[in-house]
Amino acid sequence: MLTMQDMSKSFLGNRVLHDVTLDLLPGEVHAIVGENGAGKSTLMKLLSGEHTPDGGRIEIDGVARSFSHPAQAQAAGVGIIHQELALLPHRTVAENVFLGREPKRFGFVDRAAMERRTARLLDDLGAVGISPGTPVHELSVARQQVIEVAKALAADVRILVMDEPTAALAEHEVAALCDLVRRLTARGLGILYISHRLREVFTLSRRITVLKDGRRVTTVATEDSSVDDIVRAMVGRELTAYYPPRAVAAEVAEVVLTASRAGNGRLADISLSLRAGEILGVGGLQGSGRSALARALFGADPFTAGEMTVGGRRLRPRRPRQAIRAGIALVSEDRKAEGLALRQSVRDNALLVTRAVPARERPPDARALADLLDRVRLTSRGTGQEVRFLSGGNQQKVVIAKWLAARPRVLLFDEPTRGVDVGAKAAIHTLVRELAREGLAVLLISSELPELIGMSDRILVMADGRIAGELPAGASEEDIMRLATSGGTALGHAGGAA
Repeated sequence: MLTMQDMSKSFLGNRVLHDVTLDLLPGEVHAIVGENGAGKSTLMKLLSGEHTPDGGRIEIDGVARSFSHPAQAQAAGVGIIHQELALLPHRTVAENVFLGREPKRFGFVDRAAMERRTARLLDDLGAVGISPGTPVHELSVARQQVIEVAKALAADVRILVMDEPTAALAEHEVAALCDLVRRLTARGLGILYISHRLREVFTLSRRITVLKDGRRVTTVATEDSSVDDIVRAMVGRELTAYYPPRAVAAEVAEVVLTASRAGNGRLADISLSLRAGEILGVGGLQGSGRSALARALFGADPFTAGEMTVGGRRLRPRRPRQAIRAGIALVSEDRKAEGLALRQSVRDNALLVTRAVPARERPPDARALADLLDRVRLTSRGTGQEVRFLSGGNQQKVVIAKWLAARPRVLLFDEPTRGVDVGAKAAIHTLVRELAREGLAVLLISSELPELIGMSDRILVMADGRIAGELPAGASEEDIMRLATSGGTALGHAGGAA
């Protein structure tokens, strides 16, 4: 149904796509993978009419097509769902689904017909419990993804591009999205699926195309390949282990941070301990209170009850500045909104904390800053480059460098590798383990269960704003999900030591 032949594109004299070819069959999920900057999104923007190609040919059903605007591509049956959803949050589900194509009656919008047709689309997608009249901002990210799909189907899309559709979803929501993808292909839609999560790629796709540095490396049948094969093609080298080895018992030292029966409006009865040199994982379903825990420890949404100690001294931070001065750092889950000043340079971003809280640590000089950026393995055009032009993985490394410049004792990581490619993910994993070996206490929140299991020395599982139980290193995904969904208890209490 689709052929893209020898597609090329340059920006300001820099060629980012080199004669890339791929095709798509009806009812197929064709995955496109590669490191950040490999050219995946640029290729899809050529298909969707957001960019005009410098060379190449697009055919749909054997007919040559060219698009200079997304509306032209949509009229030809091509739709794209971006990682950052393009919905109007204060409009209803039905208004978003039929935006720009509202059914009319006597020259006026026929809201009743619009809501009926939306309800039918949602029913076809198996979307239970979504009302056409609900404002979109009241829905979870997972349900907003469903609205994007319904919006595409309302426009009679036959070729659907899904760009990192599960980047912001919890594990159980990923399973629901995979079921939705299967429903779509059963209807004959062809799906081009971009994801860094290779487990999803192997679950859903029939073929996989690997891009690297703007070139197509290979296209393989999924059943004839393995994760190791794809990773090797993506990064151009072996990744013998996804996760660096855990610390030995002797490297885990004194207790650095504790909470005892702490709570606020979102959390209750939180008791935990975190030791120097330890990586304490925190798992649970979306909405379980994982991010709320990190924000409470950091003083952003502070505890209002219970006790907390840092370095043996009682401290319950009321604001982030107090936590920073006590040596606590937070790498939040939304680096663009909360972690970076996107239009400022790498240098200015790396110095944000030390400039804002000068009593904690003096800003590093030029040599120390260069060493720090080398330490986090940053790839950039220099410290003067604006961070908005960096890849997701390199942006995350700048956020980590910003906190390391303040020399914290406790590092709180909330989804540290969300939306980054496998190469950057491996670099971040290695860095986190190195920091723990040097004596930092690390609390790591992740919705990716393999990451949580592979990186953690212990795992706390949260449910309904409470710690449901604690699991040892190497616990299974089933153990974690059992606690996350039942609120039970396993292997001691939540405040147990390593």
